[in-house]
Amino acid sequence: MKTKIILIAFSALLLQSCSVVRPGEVGVKQRLGKLSDEITDQGPVLFNPFTSKIVKASIQTTDLELNLSLPSKEGMSVISQVSILYRLEKDKVPSIIRTYGLTYENIISNVFRSAAADVSSNFFAKDMHSGMRANIESEIKLKMGEVLSKQGIVIESVLMKSIQLPAGLANSVERKLQAEQDAMRMEFVLQQEKLEAERKIIEAKGTRDSQKIISEGLNADIIKLRSIEAFMELSKSSNSKVIITDGKTPMLID
Repeated sequence: MKTKIILIAFSALLLQSCSVVRPGEVGVKQRLGKLSDEITDQGPVLFNPFTSKIVKASIQTTDLELNLSLPSKEGMSVISQVSILYRLEKDKVPSIIRTYGLTYENIISNVFRSAAADVSSNFFAKDMHSGMRANIESEIKLKMGEVLSKQGIVIESVLMKSIQLPAGLANSVERKLQAEQDAMRMEFVLQQEKLEAERKIIEAKGTRDSQKIISEGLNADIIKLRSIEAFMELSKSSNSKVIITDGKTPMLID
């Protein structure tokens, strides 16, 4: 009897298979084609390989890259490389698999193409190459979320990584940017020259005021005092000198 029980247990084990759900994944058991609502986190999962299988899906943030042509407001086509960062809500993974299967990236791609075309057609081509790009990305993300968020697909970011404008427009934008840089450079030069001119005016005014103060202070008594001081300095010299003076200003003869 004991041997029979062991054989039954061993046979049951033979009918079991094991699948490992890795970190960042969830597993959902599918038995006889019917998908369970129970979600399995990371770790081993036993199942009968003849009647069941484990369907695994990532719940990590995933980067979906696309290259496409976007229409602009003026009717031009702008080539753009785009990254869509998305993730699946853990509790809604069974519903996502039932609705879209494991090819849900195709759905995300199609929703993006539609949302991007609607949003970009409201902007000029040059806006996609300027500071308006962030607004375009935000509006596309919002529009995609209206469709996908209720299904359990969370759009975290839409990033327009590169923009290729039509050749003629690209040259025009480049010339405009160059002109703006030249204007800013000229404004800086003019500002520097203005500051230099103001500095020279202040310097000249200071020199003029200094000379005015000195000239106003040189009266007869000051000049006489300076002459006496000069005589005293000369008297200290060891060299022979002849001083001729009218009592006001000295003249030296070596």
